[in-house]
Formats: sequence, structure tokens, C-alpha cells
Amino acid sequence: MWVVKLGGSLLGSPELPRWLETLVKISDGQVVIVPGGGLFADTVREAQQRTNVSDAVAHELALLAMDQFGLLMAGMNSKLVTASSELEIAERGWQHRCIVWLPSEMVLADDGVPKNWQVTSDSLSAWLTHKIGAKQLVLVKSKSLESYLKPTNVSQQNLQEDNLIDDAFADFFIGNHQTWIVNKLDYCLFEQGLNLPLLKQSSIGVNQ
Repeated sequence: MWVVKLGGSLLGSPELPRWLETLVKISDGQVVIVPGGGLFADTVREAQQRTNVSDAVAHELALLAMDQFGLLMAGMNSKLVTASSELEIAERGWQHRCIVWLPSEMVLADDGVPKNWQVTSDSLSAWLTHKIGAKQLVLVKSKSLESYLKPTNVSQQNLQEDNLIDDAFADFFIGNHQTWIVNKLDYCLFEQGLNLPLLKQSSIGVNQ
């Protein structure tokens, strides 16, 4: 199983529908898409500033923001299906579908996930990867990766300093999976399937 996080910054970009089309084509029940928060999460931040609600409340609202982006992506491509639980993810996989994860139900049920803004969709992607036993995690970013040689392996600390992963990511970087970072233009890497050797040649690997 592969987990692919599509950042909220892709919303409105021409690359987003291309990613969705490509992942639907190649998934065969082996791809779970994690939505970012995007402008939905930005609205939560603004609402918190205006009301001074706690980080715990904002955390729940931000998870619902990810749900909204996930539902939006499913609305953009009718061949996508959503899943809110491990059982639903497994069932959609057995049905050979491409899955969009709606995170709020699973994450809110786990008291071990901190309820603050340090935990973003990056960390939750790693959390889900470990939870379902996926072997590969791909983080798709809008930010340019031109300053990095590819292929290369980069430490989490350096990626955090460059604002490519969130500050809590290391706490969720557990299990035996591999993590990769690609740019939003790199959907072509997947056009011929889940090709791990090609990904290794053309992406940034994440080290401890």
C-alpha cells in the first residue's frame, strides 16, 4: 500500500486534477490519498484568531478542513472513493479503488495525537502510513525542490528548517515505511504505475 499526501496548496492548480487522474489510473486498490488542509485550514486559523478558541478545538476543526478538501477531491474525480476508517480503507482496497482518506474520525479517536498546530497533514500522513502498514509515503509539495540534488536523502531537521515538513513529523516517523518528497509537477513519475526504482531516482528521500 502507498500513501500519497496532496497538499492543500495544490487546490486550484492545474496539477491537482492530473495527480488525481494519474493515481486513479494506477491505484488498483494500492493508493490512499491524504488531503491537506489548504484554504479550509486557513479559515480555521482565522476563526481561532477571531474567537480565541483553544488549540484543541482548532485541531478538530482543522481535521474537518482536511475532510472537506478530501470530499472536494472526490467530487473532482468520480472514480475516487472516500474512507473514514481502517475497515473502509481495507474494503475499498479489496474493491481495487483509489481511496481518499477523511481523517477526522480516526484521528479524533486517538488521544495520542497532540491537539495543536504542530501536527499537520504531513504528520498525519505518516501516522496513517504506520496505522495501515503501508510501505511507501509520498509527500507532494508545491514548493520548489530545485535546491536539492535528486536523488538524495535529506534529514528531517533540514526539511523542517526549509518548511517542507511540519515540526511534529519526527514523532510520527515510525515503522518500516519509506518517505519521499516530490514536487507537484512530478505526477509523471507515476504515469506508468507505482514504480519505486523510478521514484528513488527522481525524488528526495527523508532520513531520521
